[in-house]
Amino acid sequence: MATISQRRSAARNRVLLGPRSAGKLLTPEEFDATPESAWDGRYRYELIRGVLVVSPPPGNAEVDPNQYLGYLLLMYQEHHPEGRIIDKTLNEQTLVVGGNRRRCDRAIWTGLGRRPDPEKDVPTITIEFVSGTARDRVRDYDVKSAEYLTIGVREYWIIDRFQRILTIYRNGPTGPVGQVIAEDQSYETDLLPGFLLPVARLLALADEWKPTRRKPSRKTNPPAAGSQ
Repeated sequence: MATISQRRSAARNRVLLGPRSAGKLLTPEEFDATPESAWDGRYRYELIRGVLVVSPPPGNAEVDPNQYLGYLLLMYQEHHPEGRIIDKTLNEQTLVVGGNRRRCDRAIWTGLGRRPDPEKDVPTITIEFVSGTARDRVRDYDVKSAEYLTIGVREYWIIDRFQRILTIYRNGPTGPVGQVIAEDQSYETDLLPGFLLPVARLLALADEWKPTRRKPSRKTNPPAAGSQ
């Protein structure tokens, strides 16, 4: 019988791809064929122009509002007269974008009348919660908007806790067209009749995870020798 250390060593050896694999060259076929057991599940993986991109998982300021959004969508699906238009909504989905493999924070499939096949069925709506770096902002606003709409996504939502806005991209006659929703507004779309997206509530949940600064403690002089 294998010892605990031997079992742990075998488990580590099964993980083939992790943060040290960033920059590794892979074909889309190799990326798609890699079993889940070979990925270090603590990270996110994308394939961009044949290069493996490894990112840390989303922080709580993204996970919490995303989880609440999933709750709102499921409540709409189960209790609203029009809610059956949603087939599925899932977080952390990998989308096929030509030879690239993009990771979105949430996907919504509508109008199929069946369980979608995430490997084949393009989501109706994709959603990103913006991360903090300048590179992430360019990727989320400029790169992904073009990529997602090119493959047939009908709306792309960007929830930005830094700018305090929701931006929606749709295909227009000459390319992506953006619509900005302010923090104090809610958003409605014909793709989800009767569903109301409360922007302020999502941003408030993200705000709960802002780091708090500790106030410096006041220094006091030690008591003089012999004092009580």
